[in-house]
Amino acid sequence: MGIISLPYPRNDSHVGLVNRTVVTHFTLSGIPNTDGLQTILFVVFLAFYLCTLLGNLLILAAILGDSRLHTPMYFFLCNLAMLDLGLPSIITPKLLANLCGQSRVISLGGCMSQVFFYQFLGSTEGLLYIVMAFDRYVAICHPLRYLIIMNWRMCAILAASTWVTGSFHATILTSLTFTLPYCGPNVVDYYFCDIFPVAKLACVDTYVIETVTFSNNGLVPMTCFFLILMSYVRIVYSILKMNSAEGQRKAASTCASHLTVVMLFFGPCVVFYIQPHQSKVVATALQISTDVVPPMLNPVIYTLRNKDVKRALRKLRGGQTTAH
Repeated sequence: MGIISLPYPRNDSHVGLVNRTVVTHFTLSGIPNTDGLQTILFVVFLAFYLCTLLGNLLILAAILGDSRLHTPMYFFLCNLAMLDLGLPSIITPKLLANLCGQSRVISLGGCMSQVFFYQFLGSTEGLLYIVMAFDRYVAICHPLRYLIIMNWRMCAILAASTWVTGSFHATILTSLTFTLPYCGPNVVDYYFCDIFPVAKLACVDTYVIETVTFSNNGLVPMTCFFLILMSYVRIVYSILKMNSAEGQRKAASTCASHLTVVMLFFGPCVVFYIQPHQSKVVATALQISTDVVPPMLNPVIYTLRNKDVKRALRKLRGGQTTAH
């Protein structure tokens, strides 16, 4: 069962030691209401995962292999591609193993790793979207000062800050979650180890961890989302003031890709925040749409709307490129 018995001291004048169980493994319940659909879901999630890996690896290879794409915007896009490679890799392999009939058991260390890296990469990606919005803001609202403001030192600082802050955020939440005592039961009512489903199994009151987690996973993403929207209000205002129709089109095109991926990433968060008491099936579907769909679609969105990336991909496969 993944549970062992150990003596624990208790503050009781009449009882010195009591036997309390300690969880060493968890069991994931999986996706609800999917009996008989395991094979179909396995094929779908495997296809999504392979497309995600292929798409983001191609984006990385194209940008790194074309010196004309060594600019701040594509530097941040490389960071996004790395995050989109990592985030689904935390969840999907174990989910695929569960769907094909393998054990649903996950070790305590494995569960801790899922919680940490999910929070780490997820929060880093949310912060990176703010940095990308700032990059677009400077490029469109202050074009003459763009190269001065967004120099390589500033780009490195901004990118590193997102990763360091995400790591700090994940360390706090993971530590708070796994310093709680777990005495059984050990069935996580979810398809992967996340903070709320795991903390519900603790033997003590979890009000503090639930409050902290709601603030970090609710208020923080909403704050990030509104900061990005505010920057785009200013960007749209600047685009409308442009005299050149071609300049307006190019500026709108580069911003549209970023705004689309932002909506894909933060959209489910907004729904959760507005209506926190969703049914289990709806909540799981929204979570899956956040974890699986954006990492797969991001390379497609940036490729379809970006001639420079298309040219780099043609160059990567040995095709001819036309000079501009």
